[in-house]
Amino acid sequence: MSLALPSFYDPDAVGSVYIERAAVVAAEAVEARGRLGLRPAAEDRVRVAAFGIDCQVGFCVPGASLFVPGAVEDSARALSWIYGNLDRITSLIFSLDTHAVHQIFHPAFWVDAEGRHPAPLTTISAQDVRGGRFKPVEASVEVCLEYCQRLEDSGRYVLTIWPWHTLLGGVSHALVPAMMEASIYHGVARRQPTRFELKGAHPLTENYSVLSPEVTELGGQRVGAFNEGLFEALMSHDRVYVFGQASSHCVLSTLRDLHDRILSTDPALVDRVYVLQDAMSPVPAPPLDPLPPSLDFPALAARGLEALAEAGFHLVKTTDPLDLGR
Repeated sequence: MSLALPSFYDPDAVGSVYIERAAVVAAEAVEARGRLGLRPAAEDRVRVAAFGIDCQVGFCVPGASLFVPGAVEDSARALSWIYGNLDRITSLIFSLDTHAVHQIFHPAFWVDAEGRHPAPLTTISAQDVRGGRFKPVEASVEVCLEYCQRLEDSGRYVLTIWPWHTLLGGVSHALVPAMMEASIYHGVARRQPTRFELKGAHPLTENYSVLSPEVTELGGQRVGAFNEGLFEALMSHDRVYVFGQASSHCVLSTLRDLHDRILSTDPALVDRVYVLQDAMSPVPAPPLDPLPPSLDFPALAARGLEALAEAGFHLVKTTDPLDLGR
């Protein structure tokens, strides 16, 4: 049976920006802990992780530069699921996309022959760099050409210039306030601190996946590595429920990295991963005609999730019962 929603939670405010009401939330969490007899999370016999990917203002609040249509409703469904299963969720783990102005996927990093920065959603291929269509102003041409070529050789993405987003220190970097309140509530009620993972700060690589950047080495120098600590933390749970934004990019890349590392370590662990498919949405495809397949983000998300399901991950919904066999 699902637990009741706390009185402070307002589903209509999920898409709003406000200062989290920590004292109010914590007081109700203490009351709920006593009234419901909630045990400390450390005592859970079956350990369940709720892994929220980039549930940030920059992606989940209308008006933000990279708002994902559907994200407000996704967040509301995820929050109802978290509150309803608070007594069974051991850990909350949130990633935070973390950027600066001058990064390889932001406009200020590049200029064209006239010295103009590329518009958001411009794609830059290795050939564009090789031919001088765009040149970097914050790094060497050789390193950036290598990056674009490595990215294309991976077969996953081409370099896309994104609007400035989730800048460290800015409002868009913050966890959605309603989600932050759920973190506080769970932390106090279950006596379990939330784990936050920052990703994406290196200027020379994209970091769609929470677990690994798109490219880990450039010019013989390390620019990133697989996050072994996070992988071990996730796999220390009996179940890992994944949600967040966007299903075509950061969620999908994270799930692929998670799947690949599971296969290389212990394939039996694939059964532990559950994808809350009604708590994530794809980035819309840009209005191009014809639309390159590499930019048909909804189609990429659908095919990617289907392939992961065939590989053993569980595709579920927030309305499905959380039957842990207790």
